[in-house]
Amino acid sequence: MQTQPSSPPKPVTDWWRPELVFLPPLTLPRRLFRILARGLAKLLTFLFLKPVIRGMENFPAHGPALVVINHLGDADVVLLAASVPALLDGMGKIELSAHWLVGPLFRAYGVIWVHRGKPDRKAVRAALDALSQGRFLTLAPEGRQSLIRGLEEGTEGAAFLALKSGAPVVPVAMTGTENDNVYGHMRRLKRAPVTLTVGKPFYLNETGDHHQSLQEGTEHIMRSLAELLPESYRGAYQ
Repeated sequence: MQTQPSSPPKPVTDWWRPELVFLPPLTLPRRLFRILARGLAKLLTFLFLKPVIRGMENFPAHGPALVVINHLGDADVVLLAASVPALLDGMGKIELSAHWLVGPLFRAYGVIWVHRGKPDRKAVRAALDALSQGRFLTLAPEGRQSLIRGLEEGTEGAAFLALKSGAPVVPVAMTGTENDNVYGHMRRLKRAPVTLTVGKPFYLNETGDHHQSLQEGTEHIMRSLAELLPESYRGAYQ
C-alpha cells in the first residue's frame, strides 16, 4: 500500500496588520496596471515556460467565481495570469506586503492580504465583497506553497467562501511550476515544461450542519484538484 504524504503544520502569521486588509477598488490606474501585468505574465511565460493548456473551455465567461489552485512555486501566478481569459483578484499572505519587490507590485495590482492560521474577518469580508461584485477571486486552499511537492491538506477558507457567497468553484491545477524545475531550466537557458488544466465549475451546498458542510466542501475542492493532476502530484489526496 502506498503511504500518503502528510502535510507539515500550516504556517501562522506572527504579526498583525489589519489596517492593510481590504478589497482594493478597481480604479482606472489599477485596471491599466492589471492589463500591463497580464501582458508581462504572457511575455515571461513565452520566454521561460513551455506550457500545455487544457480545459480552458471550462473557464466561466463571467464572474463571480472562486478560482482554486494548487500551489507549487513562484511560477504559478505567472502561468495562471497568462493563461486564463480574465483579470483575476487574488489573496496573498500579508508577510509579502513587506517584501521589497513583491509588496509594491501586489499593492499596485491590488491583492487582498490575509493573516494565515488565525481568524481574519476583514480578509473574509473583503473576499466576499469581491465575489458579490462579480469578480474572479483566486486562492490556494492549501494555504501556502506546498512542502511535499504535491497537494497538501486543504484549509476550510475556500469552502467557507463558496458556501457563503454561492459562487461557483473553478479548479485549476498546474504541474512543473516548482521553483527548482523552473529556475533550473532558466539557468540552462531552457524553457520549463509546465501544464495548466481547468476543471469544470461546481457549486457547494450546505448539508444542514455547517461544520460538516465545511469539511465536505473542502474535501470536494481538494479532490477536484487532485482529479486534474497526475498521481505523483496528488499528495495527501492520492
